[in-house]
Amino acid sequence: MKVYNLCLLGFGNVGCALLDLLFEKRDELWEEFGVAWRVTGVASRGLGWLVAPEGFPDEELTYAPLAGLAQKVSPAPVDVKEWLAAARCDVLFEATSLEPLTGEPAVSHVRAGLEHGAHVVTANKGTIVHAYRELETLARSRGRRFLFEATVAEFPVFSLFRGSLPAARLLSFEGVLNSTTNVILDEIAAGRTFDEGVRRAQELGVAETDPTHDVDGWDSAVKACALANVLMGAELKIEEVEREGIRGLKDEDVRAAHAEGRPFRLVARGRRDAAGRVEASVRPEHVSPRGPFASAEGTTLAIHYELDVLPGLTVVAHDPDLTSTAYGLLADFIDAVRGDV
Repeated sequence: MKVYNLCLLGFGNVGCALLDLLFEKRDELWEEFGVAWRVTGVASRGLGWLVAPEGFPDEELTYAPLAGLAQKVSPAPVDVKEWLAAARCDVLFEATSLEPLTGEPAVSHVRAGLEHGAHVVTANKGTIVHAYRELETLARSRGRRFLFEATVAEFPVFSLFRGSLPAARLLSFEGVLNSTTNVILDEIAAGRTFDEGVRRAQELGVAETDPTHDVDGWDSAVKACALANVLMGAELKIEEVEREGIRGLKDEDVRAAHAEGRPFRLVARGRRDAAGRVEASVRPEHVSPRGPFASAEGTTLAIHYELDVLPGLTVVAHDPDLTSTAYGLLADFIDAVRGDV
């Protein structure tokens, strides 16, 4: 029986949700897929590079966010390469915070994981914006998988095309892909302030302490760039995505739009022009009550595709949560190891 050594890099809300899901699905993973696992490495800014080559006890992992984990090797690793080696990593889950302009240090983490010989599953969209082709080529050369289903939305995106839409050509997409801005705009429409909207998004667990990446459109712009590069074969850089966040919207305009049944949403778009070039943008737009984003309120997200073989395909995730994000990582894990001999 193959027991996979898992390393969790970034042990915040998503990492903890993934761990909860791994425990919940442990029996199913074994009975349905023949996959057994143990966590041999955990790393974060607060915890450092922690290793247990024989696996951390379940009880330590369960309470790690509060009590911390005990290092099981000496001397302690000092960087990601030493950590991966000491943990004998088979699968690296990379879930560190987004840095939109460079994708670092996530890109370096993924590269190190693949060079070590591990499959790499990431929730960090910066890796596919700044280094998708490099990392995909490296993964193939090492016979490993580089997967990233959890990077854009809490529903199937890349695996949908990979598994269910072979030979379909994506002509354009539009999506409401950021829960934080939805919540803020809904709160303003209800008569509250921008700051109250931020606090509500934080209470729901969808906004960071500093929501700048969300409200200024960086999160949606990186997602649009990722979609264009992976699904449309583009080579866009983040600075080429036209970006406008929601800070410039006036409260009275947001409330008036809501009252008219045409609320504002932060919409990410990508399209291929007549010459075959791909362009992408993010900006606040009115959405129609009869359009694909009619239900995209609160934390609900949606994306609409136009394909050469389908005139319109819309996917909606109603009120996704951290478990939804963690499931993208888990599904990629199963996909990665299913092909192992």
